[in-house]
Amino acid sequence: ERDGERACFAAERDRAASDLAALQGTVASLQRDAAALDESLAQASRQRDEAYRYYEADTADLIRQRDVALSQRDAAMDQLAEARRTLAHPLLRIVLRLRRHVGQAIADYNMIEDGDRIMVCLSGGKDSYAMLDVLMALQKKAPVRFELRAVHLDQKQPDYPPDVLPNYLASTGVPFEILEQDTYSVVKRVVPEGKTMCGLCSRLRRGALYRYAEDHGFTKIALGHHRDDIVETLFLNMFHGTKISAMPPKLLSDDGKHVVIRPLAYVPEDDLIDYANFRGFPIIPCNLCGSQENAQRKIIKSMLHAWEREHPGRIENIFRSITNVRPSQLADRALFDFQNLGSQGRAGADAHAWLAGESPSFPEVVHVV
Repeated sequence: ERDGERACFAAERDRAASDLAALQGTVASLQRDAAALDESLAQASRQRDEAYRYYEADTADLIRQRDVALSQRDAAMDQLAEARRTLAHPLLRIVLRLRRHVGQAIADYNMIEDGDRIMVCLSGGKDSYAMLDVLMALQKKAPVRFELRAVHLDQKQPDYPPDVLPNYLASTGVPFEILEQDTYSVVKRVVPEGKTMCGLCSRLRRGALYRYAEDHGFTKIALGHHRDDIVETLFLNMFHGTKISAMPPKLLSDDGKHVVIRPLAYVPEDDLIDYANFRGFPIIPCNLCGSQENAQRKIIKSMLHAWEREHPGRIENIFRSITNVRPSQLADRALFDFQNLGSQGRAGADAHAWLAGESPSFPEVVHVV
């Protein structure tokens, strides 16, 4: 029996040892799995921490980008508000309208071409100051390259301030030249007292400027006549010259040597007055025409202003009429062939034939009693 018990005990011991070995193997396997799981958890933790760092960095970068975008938006809104406030200012509207009118006139009449050398005639009045201002502004953004030189003629009038224009032009940076010619004495000597001096004065001044332009190779001469000057000249020529003509925006001189342009041809004088007051130009008064209160041009100007007060827009309509001429609706035989209009090919009699003959006879007058 004892041998049997010992054998049974040995068998149970062997089974227990086998079970223990199996259990130890299972434990080892579980330990390995636990170690692998720990490694996986550690790696997951590392990945999570790395993701958190990336997320925090991306979030911070996105927050910075958002803040920059908001700041830029606020700045743009402020600029827009400032632009709207600026555009609402009436003087800025005048500046923009002035540049638009000048640019349109230059384009319509091809006043300025690439490579032009332009002599800007500066009288010291509001119109020529404004013209120089606008041309200098347009020069920076123009589609063509051109040069500007301001030229002024000192006509030796009494109380003429010799330093005003040189100081102003030097401050603008534009090249300039001050010419000297005593036309004042000539005009005062030749023109009788009480007569208009503008005609002779302008001819002498024009001659001096043309000579300078020819000697220095300028391709264009810019004058500061504006829309109202052109309309006034139209009526002056109608009333006192028996012809319909004005100041063209672009002109070839009689000798064919000079091309004269008037960039302010579309600009109303009121805009130039407001612009000159805004800019504070150092105006030099004319002691010749400025003192002639009865000059015909001033009479015409007064007439036009009265019309404009009663019928706003009339001066503009008159100017537009100058740009819309219908020769067949006028009576100039040199501009339209009235002679052959509707004719049947037969030669017409001349005026002498129509006027020749005996004195006209009239029907006998019968007196009724």
